[in-house]
Amino acid sequence: MNRLSFRSAYLLGFVACAALIGFALYSQFHLGLEPCPLCIFQRIAFAALGVVFLIGGLHAPKGGGGRRVYGVLALLAAGVGIGIAGRHVWLTHLPPDQVPHCGPPLEFMMETNALTDVIRKVMTGSGECAKVDWTFLGLSMPAWSLAWFLLLAVWALWAAFRRR
Repeated sequence: MNRLSFRSAYLLGFVACAALIGFALYSQFHLGLEPCPLCIFQRIAFAALGVVFLIGGLHAPKGGGGRRVYGVLALLAAGVGIGIAGRHVWLTHLPPDQVPHCGPPLEFMMETNALTDVIRKVMTGSGECAKVDWTFLGLSMPAWSLAWFLLLAVWALWAAFRRR
């Protein structure tokens, strides 16, 4: 495993992010699982992380400083995803009487509110974000997203900061 280059590690990270977004789209269009606003934000975070992995893999800086920059950028993108997915997991574990009421659809909010207001409203969560429609090995999709964000953050840091 130590022989895996920075370029290969980051391109594998990109492939993982693309596969995760691909599964999210498959689950939406073929399994009929409609994404809530937090799910959509998690997709955006996976896309941002994937872009960092792709650019880092294509650039593949030779010096440790450049690799560390990509490691920090990947950590930032993954950190945003961890925050969103963590909030989503928390909402799914709330007792039913504490779940926030469902709000308007994301498209409507984007048309009628400023972006900062939309982000603030989405991050508070709504009833639709607390509903668990799908599980695999006992974990919901937000829990799997959280696990993947953590794994990819560790992967990015390992590739960027390990000794050559």
